[in-house]
Amino acid sequence: MFSIFILTYNEERDIAACVESALPCDDIIVVDSCSSDRTVAIVEELSQRYPVRLVSHAFESHGKQRTWMLQSELAQYPWAYILEADERMTPELHQECREAVTAAQADPEHSPVGFFAAERVMFMGSWIRHSTQYPRYQMRLLNREKVWFTDYGHTEREVCEGPTGFLKATYPHYTSGKGLSRWIDKHNRYSTDEATEALKQRQDGTVNWKDLFFGNTEVERRHALKNLSQHMPLRPIVRFIYMYLFLGGWRDGRAGFRWCVLQMFYEYLILLKAWEIEHQPYAEVYGQPAEDSPANLETSDAIATTSQDYATAQS
Repeated sequence: MFSIFILTYNEERDIAACVESALPCDDIIVVDSCSSDRTVAIVEELSQRYPVRLVSHAFESHGKQRTWMLQSELAQYPWAYILEADERMTPELHQECREAVTAAQADPEHSPVGFFAAERVMFMGSWIRHSTQYPRYQMRLLNREKVWFTDYGHTEREVCEGPTGFLKATYPHYTSGKGLSRWIDKHNRYSTDEATEALKQRQDGTVNWKDLFFGNTEVERRHALKNLSQHMPLRPIVRFIYMYLFLGGWRDGRAGFRWCVLQMFYEYLILLKAWEIEHQPYAEVYGQPAEDSPANLETSDAIATTSQDYATAQS
């Protein structure tokens, strides 16, 4: 068996369905980032009926939150699956995870230490298959002693002490299940961290051209493409053309067009905030002293100062 971690912050609309989808597992840990809605109360009620435990941990960043929970003694099993509240575990995915863990434990020296799973982005009632680069893989099933996470932009990247593998089963991700207002608010916050990451990449980052064209996995190619995009002019327009025309977002219908427009808007926010950080008085933008502005700090320090804006960014 394996444990399942569910990350939450104000997830009262999704948490019950998420927990119920994970029920084939007998060790479910909800890691809550100090929610202010009914999330905690709902989980406590669910714990009376299901094998669910609740722990609260203040959110610092996506990478730190994941690393903390993996290295804690909360989980019953050495292997764990990371599940977001707006994602669902499927029976097919659960069965494949059990088989992968069984095989890895039988031959630990030659088996992967973590497995990527592909998400199916659900937006406005439709599966956005083409413009989301499907299959787009995320690290989900992992050996807690061999995998941890670092921060990158608004999200995280995995660090693995050993080889990795890929699962065939996919999982649905209801990215706008809480409404467009929540989606826009969340990405408004995310764009601040992405702006500081964009500045870091422009100053110090490099593009791995080998991985971009000849990467062994989708993950390697996507990471290289992400780094390249930080150096591109007219990023919002380039992203829309890439998603809608090159990837075939037009085949996703009206929902696909709306999705591509929102992603273009998100890129524009990142550009505006990057310009703002570089050119405007920092105190006016983020309420920080002028001497703490990115202009007077190393880029890594700038990221640290802006990361506090994300104490409530977990979703």
